[in-house]
Amino acid sequence: MSHTAHIPSHRKPRRSASKLTLRAGVAGGVLSTIAVAASPAQAETVTETIEMPTLAGVDLSEALSTAVAASAEATQHDALVQDLRAQEDAAAEKAAKDAKKAKDEADRKAEAERKAKEAEERRAREAEARARAEARERASRSSGRTTLSASASASTGSSTVSAPASGSAAAIVAFARAQVGDAYVMGATGPNAWDCSGLVQAAYRQAGIDLPRVSGSQSSMGTSVSLNALQPGDILYWGSRSGSYHVAIYVGGGKFVGAQNPSTGVVERSLDWDRPSGAVRIL
Repeated sequence: MSHTAHIPSHRKPRRSASKLTLRAGVAGGVLSTIAVAASPAQAETVTETIEMPTLAGVDLSEALSTAVAASAEATQHDALVQDLRAQEDAAAEKAAKDAKKAKDEADRKAEAERKAKEAEERRAREAEARARAEARERASRSSGRTTLSASASASTGSSTVSAPASGSAAAIVAFARAQVGDAYVMGATGPNAWDCSGLVQAAYRQAGIDLPRVSGSQSSMGTSVSLNALQPGDILYWGSRSGSYHVAIYVGGGKFVGAQNPSTGVVERSLDWDRPSGAVRIL
């Protein structure tokens, strides 16, 4: 037998934790109870229990629920904000595309209208040039026929044919006929558009005579003559002599030349087409 058989063991006793309970809201001190039971023949056993006091009045489940709800609400709010921003961006992009499309369409329309207007103006200028050329040709033929007729009458002694317009009257008649086909524009005084008094004023200027600008004043000039005794170059008027609203130039052969209205422009017409109220002679 060993000489150490009856010597008690000095091995350090083992310690085991049987329960450890921790509760939220730790405050204050720690109450510890240590129970120790030892046996001379057995190893020492230590049992230790630590309890944490519970905070009074705190409902942890309710606080946790509130926190979870707040987090969910914040997440939902962030998602809503992002969705709204996405919608705004999409709307802005669509509006920009629509605006560009509308601008392109407006530009195309404006270009088409510009080209159409240019084509219309070109056709009008061409028609105007043709009308002026035809008017000059007619005036030239008429002047030649009148001269031949007057010469024949003079040689036979006939008094039934009046002498053709000559001198200042011829210049007035030739100018008026040369404007046939021009446009009528209120207030216009040439060279390619006229109103009634503007044409009469310009025609008389060819004879070195300055007339007033408006029809009422022009018809008040000179002396009044009968419509049965008209001579080329006489001024015809419509309305009263001192308050006429329209004037034209008698060119002989029972016809007159006048800037009538926007639909007809400058025309040569028979007196019966629009019978004047009276006439005045200035030459």
